[in-house]
Amino acid sequence: MFDRIALLILPALALLCVPRVVPADEPAKKPTTVLDFSVKNIDGKDVDLSRFKGEVLLIVNTASQCGYTPQYQGMEAIFEKHKGRGFEVLAFPANEFGHQEPGADSEIKSFCTTKFNVTFPLFAKIVVKGKGIHPLYQFLTSPETDPHHAGPIPWNFAKFLVNRKGEVIARFQPEDEPESEKVTTAIEAALAQPK
Repeated sequence: MFDRIALLILPALALLCVPRVVPADEPAKKPTTVLDFSVKNIDGKDVDLSRFKGEVLLIVNTASQCGYTPQYQGMEAIFEKHKGRGFEVLAFPANEFGHQEPGADSEIKSFCTTKFNVTFPLFAKIVVKGKGIHPLYQFLTSPETDPHHAGPIPWNFAKFLVNRKGEVIARFQPEDEPESEKVTTAIEAALAQPK
């Protein structure tokens, strides 16, 4: 009796143990929103951006030795003002423009927290333009993502506004102050949309 049951069950169990083989020509899932990316934070830990689903994001490439570096103060001010409504500033240090972010992640973190009292999320230094561009910035600047907001990053402190669904809805130039009417009006409009 046991032998007959074993003969019936063992083939079925064997099928359960076979791993799914992904064909080499099967394409990887193409990201459709900012929320499809994973990045490293300033402490080197993986962060899945899907954790920000339902929040409005201002994504900024930053640098510590730039004429626009004081914008950290404005970024912190708008973060503090709107964080209770589902708003986040995500800062991505980069060294592509005038080598104005030469330090290690630990130095960048120390600079931002001591000089500007930054409390919004800081991420590991990445490449935002040219060879070795990070996939997130490849996505943000690609005409395939949104031709209205596409194009290479011109300098430090370029800003992308992302809605609660992870879609880029506005882009601001480095000289656009975080607390300017142009930026804050767009943030307010995005925050007014339902989650």
